[in-house]
Amino acid sequence: MKPRSICIPTSPRSCQHHPTFLLLERCPKTLSAFNQLHAHFITTGLARHTYPLSRLLLLLSSLPSPLPTLPHAAALLCQPLLSSSSSSYPFLPNTLVSSLADIGRPHLALSLYSRVLLLQPRSPKPNNHTFPSLLKACAAGGPSWVPVGRALHAHVVKFIGHYSVDNFVHAALLSFYSRCGDVSSGRRLFDRIPNPDLPAWNCMLSAYSRCCSDAGDADSGMQTLFLFRRLQLSSTFRPNEITLVALIGACGDVGALGQGIWAHAYIELNHLTMNQVVVTALIDMYAKCGRLDLAEQLFVRLSQKDVLCYNVMIRGLATHGCGRQAVELFHRMTSVGVGVDEATFVVVMSACAHAGLVDEGQRLFSKMQEDFGIKPQMEHYGCLVDLLGRSGKLEEAEQVIQSMPMKPNAILYRSLLTACGIHNNLEIGERMIAQVIHSEPEHGGNYVLLSNMFAKICRWDGVMQVRKVMKEKGINKTPGSSLVEVEGSMHEFLMGDRTHPLLKEIYKMLDEMDRRLHEFGYMPRTKEVLFDVEEEDKEDALSYHSERLAIAFALLASDPNVPIRIMKNLRVCGDCHLSTKLISGIYRREIIVRDRSRFHHFKNWTCSCSDYW
Repeated sequence: MKPRSICIPTSPRSCQHHPTFLLLERCPKTLSAFNQLHAHFITTGLARHTYPLSRLLLLLSSLPSPLPTLPHAAALLCQPLLSSSSSSYPFLPNTLVSSLADIGRPHLALSLYSRVLLLQPRSPKPNNHTFPSLLKACAAGGPSWVPVGRALHAHVVKFIGHYSVDNFVHAALLSFYSRCGDVSSGRRLFDRIPNPDLPAWNCMLSAYSRCCSDAGDADSGMQTLFLFRRLQLSSTFRPNEITLVALIGACGDVGALGQGIWAHAYIELNHLTMNQVVVTALIDMYAKCGRLDLAEQLFVRLSQKDVLCYNVMIRGLATHGCGRQAVELFHRMTSVGVGVDEATFVVVMSACAHAGLVDEGQRLFSKMQEDFGIKPQMEHYGCLVDLLGRSGKLEEAEQVIQSMPMKPNAILYRSLLTACGIHNNLEIGERMIAQVIHSEPEHGGNYVLLSNMFAKICRWDGVMQVRKVMKEKGINKTPGSSLVEVEGSMHEFLMGDRTHPLLKEIYKMLDEMDRRLHEFGYMPRTKEVLFDVEEEDKEDALSYHSERLAIAFALLASDPNVPIRIMKNLRVCGDCHLSTKLISGIYRREIIVRDRSRFHHFKNWTCSCSDYW
């Protein structure tokens, strides 16, 4: 008997109306249906061809629970591998590995990848299509997957080689290193790419920008700006929306308003898409650079606002001390049906803390679970402790820490310790320092907070004891640093800095500032200085604080009609806060200082925080 002739479709065009593939489209997504189709593919010979098998693999990956299907996947892979017509075989495992990784089954994807390797040398080597999905899965898998990602990088070098890796694998590797926090390894890889394409540039820029935002690393933010400038000078690629979002984020984090305005203008002039992500990044940037008015304009103009956009705007209002406006925006957000999340309550309670809205903040905390079904997390308890501590309700704040359902972290203890320093409560402060040093024995800021507290009440023996402990443990205080933007360039100053090219002019201006401050009745708050030294030496130490140096430089080098914008890495001390208020009136300059938690707008002898910070 003559065998029946079967037409085997092997390309998308020939498969378009073939009955087998129509059946594949319409069949139920069950393991039983998959078994029947798999048997049909084997008996008709479809399992020996790449395209038909890839369609069956896609069905496999779309099953509700692909975990029991690994034997079927192995059968699909092994049959063509052992056949004589296996020249196009690498496409098959790559398709399945990619599918399993993309639907959140990285363990299965890695198991299949390992199985293919075990079949060496009969199976072809992994190629450029093998690794991107696996690396993407490693990037999303958390810290435990970092060693796996590094091993895959080694396999990339082993099986493909440095000079044969394509742009997709480079982008996947860069994304992996950036998402696992190893930006330095990503940069070394990036610098070895002969001609990086735009996605590679975007990966590296986003990595630096994310590191700056998440870790507060100003150096990473500056690297974003430098790398973007290098992209402009050495590449033929034009920045796209992803590039500009990374740049805008870095501008906000380092306070580079001029660069941020340029990026906004570039988007408008080049007709790039002003989508929700781009506009939200611009709102965040303007708020972080002190231009809350421009942030509000963009927010009002955006027709479709999601929860992230509202959170960014509420946080902007919070850091500028506009607590009531932030709470009003929160209520407007809920009234128009935008769902809130955990971050929403963090930013709105932070707004209440900065504005002294204690009752409103406590009410919002109680509503979280009652009205919105959001269980308070560590961050929310931290906001509540900060809210109560700033307002002087130290006993209530301590009670919150003692009664919370999870173990408090060092941040909560440090928040209350800071409040104890503000309100001169040494009793609770000593209890908090014992807890915070137990949690973070090597964190220099903890010892500085206690030393400040002792200094305020003239307990110099306590100050010296704290300094002795710090010296014995080799712990150093984080140096104060201030960034100021003048004519589009960023200038950084440390306490007592003597490295600036205009050193002589800056210190001459400092002398003039001190003289004029004393003429207006300024009395240095020498208790802010941690050293038990002569009063004259303490005054000198205060004069050389980083923000004072930045102000002196800006008075010399900036346009008198332009506000001075300073970003400081630490909390503004009481003496610098007082002197900056006076300088704003004496020199008739608006001075905007962003410290690690909020903005201070100094103008006409006053500060926007009303001395509550």
